[in-house]
Parts: sequence; C-alpha cells; structure tokens
Amino acid sequence: MTYNLYPAILMLKDSKVYKGWTLLNSTISFGEVVFNTGMTGYQEIMTDPSYAEQIITFTYPEIGNTGINYEDNESNQIYIKGIVAKNLCFSPNNWRQQESLIRYIISNKIPHIFGIDTRALTKHLRKTGSMNGCISSKYLNPDLLSCKFKNIPQIEGSDLVKKVTTQKNYEFQDYSNQYFSYLQYKTDRTYGCGLKIILIDFGVKHNILSRLYSYGCSIHILPATSSYKEIILYNPDGILLSNGPGDPSAIKYAINTIKKIIQYTNIPIFGICMGHQVISLALEAETFKLKFGHRGLNHPSGIKQKAEVTSQNHGFAVTQKSLYNKTINITHFNLNDSTVAAIFHSTKPIFSVQYHPEASPGPHDSDYLFKYFINLTKQFKQYNNYAHSSPLQTL
Repeated sequence: MTYNLYPAILMLKDSKVYKGWTLLNSTISFGEVVFNTGMTGYQEIMTDPSYAEQIITFTYPEIGNTGINYEDNESNQIYIKGIVAKNLCFSPNNWRQQESLIRYIISNKIPHIFGIDTRALTKHLRKTGSMNGCISSKYLNPDLLSCKFKNIPQIEGSDLVKKVTTQKNYEFQDYSNQYFSYLQYKTDRTYGCGLKIILIDFGVKHNILSRLYSYGCSIHILPATSSYKEIILYNPDGILLSNGPGDPSAIKYAINTIKKIIQYTNIPIFGICMGHQVISLALEAETFKLKFGHRGLNHPSGIKQKAEVTSQNHGFAVTQKSLYNKTINITHFNLNDSTVAAIFHSTKPIFSVQYHPEASPGPHDSDYLFKYFINLTKQFKQYNNYAHSSPLQTL
C-alpha cells in the first residue's frame, strides 16, 4: 500500500526549525516537546495519560517495527499532542500485530513528523531544556507560527490531571488476555484476595491496575477530585496514588485530601510517579521542574551501591532539601542526576517511588513493590492498626 507524504515542520519556541514529512495534510498541533530514550514501547507511550499535552520525540531511529496490537494500550484515549521520529516502519512484522503504526496514526489523526534528525533535536533539548513546540503541515512558514506560541500555556503551573482523570467511580475488572506476560506466571493470584484497594486516578496506566488485579485485589478507581469523606466511606484497606501529567503542585485539591488521610488515618498508601510527588507535597516537601525530564527505560535508581534499572516518565521531581525532616526517609536516588527517586514515612505505612514498577514498557526490577504494598496492607488489616476513632468523626 502506498501513502501520500506531505511536507511538515517542527518549530520550537526558541525559533529552531526542523523539516520533515507527515502522512496527514493540513494539520497543526502545539505541545511541550520532550524526548524518550526507550528502544521499545511506542504504543504504550502514545496511550500513556502522563504524556498529555506533550509532543514526544523518539530517540530510537525507527519506530513501528512491531506494529500495533489492541492489548498494550495504557488508556482508552490518546492524550499526546504529537510524535517525532527519524523513521516510521512501513513494513511491520510481529506475531501480536493487529494493525500497522502507519494505519494507527492515520485513523487516529495523531499529529506527527518524521524524517528529521532526532539526534540533533534531542541534543538541543538537553542543552536548552524542554519547551513548547509545534508540528505543522498547514503552515510551513515559521513566521506565521511564531506569533501563535504566545497563547500556548506552559506545563509548569498547569493542572492537567482534570483532563485525564476518570469522571466517575468504578470497580476495575481486567478482561484482557495476559497469557504472554511472564509476570502473570510468577504472581500468586490469591495473595491479595479480600483486600479493597482505592486507586486515586491522576492519569493511571492500565498496567498499574493490571498488576494489582493479578494479586486478586478488589480495586475501586476514584477521580482525582474525590474528597476525604468520599474516599473514607469506601473503608479502604489500602490507597494507591497513580501516575499523571502536569505540575503536581497545581493540584491543591488532591494534596489537601492526601494530607487529611495521612493526618487522620493509618491507611497504607503507595504513590507512583505523580502519586509520589503528591505524597511529598502533602508532607510539606516541594517540587521543581526538571530541565528536560526523565523519560526512558534504563534509569538506574538506588542507594548505597544497590541499584535497580527503572522505567521513568516525569518532568518534575521532589526537591531533596525539602525532605530533610525526621518523618521522611529517602530510599532511592536517580543515579544519573541524584534527584529523589523514592521515600518512605518513618511512622506511617506510606511509601512512594518516582519511577514505574509496572514498567510497561521497561524492566521489572521494581515489580516487587506491588507485593510489598499488598503485604503491608494485609498486615495493617490483620492487626486492625487503624486510628481508634472513626476518621469521619475527626472532621
């Protein structure tokens, strides 16, 4: 099958321009231009809500080789603003393939540009930092695009969680076919039976839900805007705070809710990515925007000569100096730049990680954290080690 190619440009806010090609005519899309260094996982990345309002540059020289299947999507919607690639594969081949990346891009009208020097673009972003940019096949004159950047909001200070969180409460049921995942064979499907886990949805990836569900937990997903009372009425055994997009300091409503849960209860809490940042902010820590973020599958995280290879995707991090108090302990650093990668509370059953233990895609060095969370939750349920008074009576 032959496809029509149309000239396109990628223009950055600093006026840097890259020329390439697109399969969609007369399109224009703005977003924060970032890069991901993973060799695999383009499908999961494109459907990850954490990439909302962003244009993703894939540093691997060709994407699309294994096509698209209908089981690996991390959400039911596409939140990205576009993709940038060196090459797109027009002849994919994989036993799980159900559609080509080319057809997927066209049918979902995903803004894109390929044929550009992604190595040069990535080096530029590393030097100058992530910034807003535009993919356009509608206007090829940079002068016509430069004035439009004034109306494009910055990620810093933006609440993007409300754009991706669920609008209603629901109980998770996984009907997908997971027979190809070796993790399913290693998982005790009855280990979490009888546990009710509340997941606060900041933009949750499907694989986080799938890993919890594989242990037999009952999982109830609540919107990020849920109040303290709404959460406590479920009488949860444990709470998981999910990943999500945007500036964590902008979601004051969630920070205040988690602050109350920490103050008035002893419910075990596990935070992942955005959830890690929300827990830190609820504990009076601070966050800051990274120059170009951490997005890839091979970020070493650890402490004292022990390390795990982790999958990461975030543009913000917790300020290390703001964590120096008696209640918070740092357990992992990102060993590339020494930013905080994981913490735990010294007197409460609370811990969080900046990286992704579900690692979809990526290594599974930290998958044990799900079992650790379930074990912690089981212990607190078994010994009924909650506050003597009802949490609702404290308000």
